[in-house]
Amino acid sequence: MASTLNGFPVTLDDVTSARDRILRHLHYTPVLTSSTFDSKYGRKFYFKAENFQKTGSFKSRGALNAVTKLVEEKQERVVGVTTHSSGNHGQALAWAAQHCGLPCNVIVPRNTPTVKIDAIKGYGADVTLCEPNPTSRAETCAAICSEKNYVYIPSADHYDVMAGQGTIALEFLEQVPMLDAILVAASAGGMVSGIACAAKQLKPEIKKPFGKDLERCLREGKRLWPEPPQYVDTIAEGIRIQQLGKLAFPIVLSLAEKEVFTTTNAQIVEGMRFAFERMKVVIEGASGAVIAAAMSKRLRRMDGRLRHVGVILCGGNVDIDHIPWLPTREA
Repeated sequence: MASTLNGFPVTLDDVTSARDRILRHLHYTPVLTSSTFDSKYGRKFYFKAENFQKTGSFKSRGALNAVTKLVEEKQERVVGVTTHSSGNHGQALAWAAQHCGLPCNVIVPRNTPTVKIDAIKGYGADVTLCEPNPTSRAETCAAICSEKNYVYIPSADHYDVMAGQGTIALEFLEQVPMLDAILVAASAGGMVSGIACAAKQLKPEIKKPFGKDLERCLREGKRLWPEPPQYVDTIAEGIRIQQLGKLAFPIVLSLAEKEVFTTTNAQIVEGMRFAFERMKVVIEGASGAVIAAAMSKRLRRMDGRLRHVGVILCGGNVDIDHIPWLPTREA
């Protein structure tokens, strides 16, 4: 991408081009509301249901944009694609590769929920297991790239992936133009970067608080995470990567708010239970984390002029045999 926004190569044109490329293959996901939630937490909340998206999460947007654009640019020179993923991006890339007629290999940690591994295989991809740490994921993926000459499509740290995820903001602001803020879960930062780039250009005054333990990094303006990358201890396996990506961090630093919501496992469960019991929708832990942020005292203490708050329900690929508030079902 040659165009830039404040030095960062993801613009509104990039996001709208991504939308033109992928729209006819994806769902225009609905926005849900809950008067019970609004009354209890004192604002008007709008839940963008990416758990209803193809492959069960927002990840299909970025994966399809990246793979489709890759095929457009390189055509027959693309042998196949690969990635490492805790599950959702792996499913999305497998689906996108199948859609484009490409072989795909996905590296997943051994402790990835079975429902996600089965779904990856169901989309026709090969699955390679690795140790449950970021170093093993990266090393295993590099070996597949070398052995098979596949192209690596990361889950977040890729500008075409970010542009695809930014299409969420285009839709959301069409559906709810009066949004004052958007709550976004962050793992490696592809979704929050894409949404930040799109939303800030469409509506410069909009706020984008999001959930991840990185407030000190944003306030000090630099990466303060330990190396090598680590996982955080959370039931939300989709957002357990501790660090934002090298490409994502400067975008988030420039465009997102410095207020960060950190949620406990108990708070994530509370958010999930509300969605299951009162909204009648199935969500995974990462979505529960964002609902927990919407429930938080910290949000209630924030600017009262933020009346209309968007909440991204980023995925619904929960393992129904291991719902966190229920006893584990025996095989």
